[in-house]
Amino acid sequence: MATKGRRVVVTGASGNVGTSLVRVLSRDPAVDTIVGIVRRRPEWTVDKLEWATADLGADDSIDHLLAGADVVVHLAWLFQPARDPLTTWETNVLGSIRLFEAVARVGVPALVYSSSVGAYSPAPQDEFVPESWPTHGWPAASYTREKAYLERVLDGFEAKHEDVRVVRLRPAFLFKAASATEQRRLFAGPFLPGSLIRPGLIPVIPDLPGLQAQALHTDDAADAFRLAALRDDASGAYNLAADPVADAKLLAELLGARLVRLPTWAVRGPLAAAWRLRLVPADPDLFDAVLHMPLMDSTRARTELGWTPARDAKAVLSEFLTALREGEGGPTPPLAEDTPPNRAKELTSRAGSRP
Repeated sequence: MATKGRRVVVTGASGNVGTSLVRVLSRDPAVDTIVGIVRRRPEWTVDKLEWATADLGADDSIDHLLAGADVVVHLAWLFQPARDPLTTWETNVLGSIRLFEAVARVGVPALVYSSSVGAYSPAPQDEFVPESWPTHGWPAASYTREKAYLERVLDGFEAKHEDVRVVRLRPAFLFKAASATEQRRLFAGPFLPGSLIRPGLIPVIPDLPGLQAQALHTDDAADAFRLAALRDDASGAYNLAADPVADAKLLAELLGARLVRLPTWAVRGPLAAAWRLRLVPADPDLFDAVLHMPLMDSTRARTELGWTPARDAKAVLSEFLTALREGEGGPTPPLAEDTPPNRAKELTSRAGSRP
């Protein structure tokens, strides 16, 4: 179990999961110091937190930032520019490999890595997969391809460095009010009017084959990361998801809309056209990946980590949709709220062409 005096290094500490994690770590008496590694230093902070700036995709050495750490929690991930997969590969894959190598080189005893439901291979729609399910991802989408590749990298890392405790957390889709604007920017782009995301204004929800997923509040995921970081008996992979499964029926209920059964092409076709016209930053391959992601069985996290989500998926989505239409954000650069100047900056990114 956890002992006092831990020094925890968190990459991506200013993002959706990172801000929730540093908050929960700051309240834990087992933690003395948190080192938050970010590309852009925020003005916001919490107790015990020390900011450090680094670009994992470009900086050759980050050893000094890991010195004295008891555990490294790797959350940093670059979703955009989706139109330049070489850039995301450099940051997400090669940057992660540099970090893993630094963990071993410096002698950090534990590594907690944020994998994803996106790392899993497709499964039958009515099956909840355990952590042993194959992690080959959906090869057409860069996000799932990168997550799957890093699973293989960690297989080799664990075999080579048996003295490092490695934990892989595979969360479902993560939402909180403060992440609403960031996620709208990353996946929907500047042309989605958030004020329209309200009951009565969206008349229909398309009911597509395969359109179901699991959702989890980011704060609940952060608690699982805290447990994985501080429990010396935690190792291996853990699925993280809340009930119930989120499908078109649940979205229609939340938005007061009518369900309309449609073939996949009826939505994918317009999405692909919008992508080619640079109207949206999320590519149609990611849409395909979402339709092929399996449902996860999170029994192991609940029984072995002692983790239980405090909110169900319906409450999570309701909070997120409310925050989306109100343009809510957070106190760090990645989570910046929705304002006219920020919308203007989005337009200059050319919908997924630039970070």
